[in-house]
This record gives sequence, C-alpha cells and structure tokens, in this order.
Amino acid sequence: MTNAPAAASMRAPSTPLSPVTVRRVPTALLIVYALLLALGLGLGSAYWVINGDPPFGSLRLGPWQAWPKLGSPEADPYMRAILARRGDVPLATGEGLGFTARTDSEGRPLDSACTYTVGAVAPIARLWTMTLYDGDGRLPITELGRRNFTSAEVLRDSQDRFAIGLSRKLQPGNWIQLPASGPFTLALRLYDPPGAAGANLDAADFPVIQRLGCGT
Repeated sequence: MTNAPAAASMRAPSTPLSPVTVRRVPTALLIVYALLLALGLGLGSAYWVINGDPPFGSLRLGPWQAWPKLGSPEADPYMRAILARRGDVPLATGEGLGFTARTDSEGRPLDSACTYTVGAVAPIARLWTMTLYDGDGRLPITELGRRNFTSAEVLRDSQDRFAIGLSRKLQPGNWIQLPASGPFTLALRLYDPPGAAGANLDAADFPVIQRLGCGT
C-alpha cells in the first residue's frame, strides 16, 4: 500500500497564482495616437506621390509615357500638386503633348554607361523636339553643348527616316552626348499633332529606343 502522507510530502509545493493586472489606456490617448498615425500616413503618402509621376491618367506607348490631361482644366489634384512641386509648365490642350521615356524599348532603365540609338520615325506633328535630361531632371552639361534635336534639323535618309545616337563618346550624324554617369530621361514633345491629344497615336509611330551596348 502507498503511504499517502509520504507521497504527499514528495509533491512540489504549489505556487499561489498572482493576480492579473489589466491596465486601461485612456480613450483620449488612443484618439491622439490614431490621429497622429493617420496624419503621418497621409503626409507620407502625399510626399511620395508629389515626388513621382501622376498616379492616374497616363498614356503609355512603348517606352514613352504621357499624361494627356496634365495641361488641361481637367487635371486632377495630384497632377496639379506635382506641377506646383516641380515648377513645370506643361503643354496646354490644343498646343501639343509631351512624352517621357526612362527605359529603352525592352524595359531596361536608361543608363549613361550604355550606347543607344533612337529612331526611325516619330508621330505626325507640326513640330517635335527630343530633349535629354539627367537623372535629376536637369539639362546636362556636355562638351558639345547639344541636348536636343528638332524635327526641322534632324538629319534623315532618303526614306525620311532618322537615327539619333546617344553615347558618351562622339558619333557621326545625329548625336547627343550622355552625362558622365547615372540614369537619364528622354522627353519627346509633339506640337500641334492632328486630332485630340493622344487619340490617334499608336506605339508603332514612336521612336524605338535600342540599346547597343554598355561599358567603356
């Protein structure tokens, strides 16, 4: 038979449970926290939006992207805030349409360490210009001093096609010198294109941005 008193003495002494303390957070503190969190998220998202491209209303044709309503009275608040932040003056509706490209036609970011050719056609317009900007959106300082071509001055072949070379080293023909390093952007502005802005445009009508190689 089991000695009950001895077995009971061998058991570990039981530890009394401590009472659970529940701390109540004041309702006013929760409200202040929620307001500060909402304010931080709102300001952070607004800052992120106005330092980028407009989130709505874009038109993409190959590597070229535009916002047809950017210069119209129908521009949304995001577009207006971005324009105010940058200090840009976009082409108004009826004047033309501006496109930008930050990648080549295969989707690779434009890099000054590479060599490119841009051509051979452009959309029909009374005049178009192609301008190069550095990674900060400024006109780069180059040895030749050329940062753009217009449709009136670009050299063409017998079939009315053109090719613009982009590289850090000198090339014959139409050539724009790239910045010493870093990314860059191309801007294609169409002045007085036929029809409504962007309505009759097709990706096949835009210049192809072809990367030829990278490195020294």
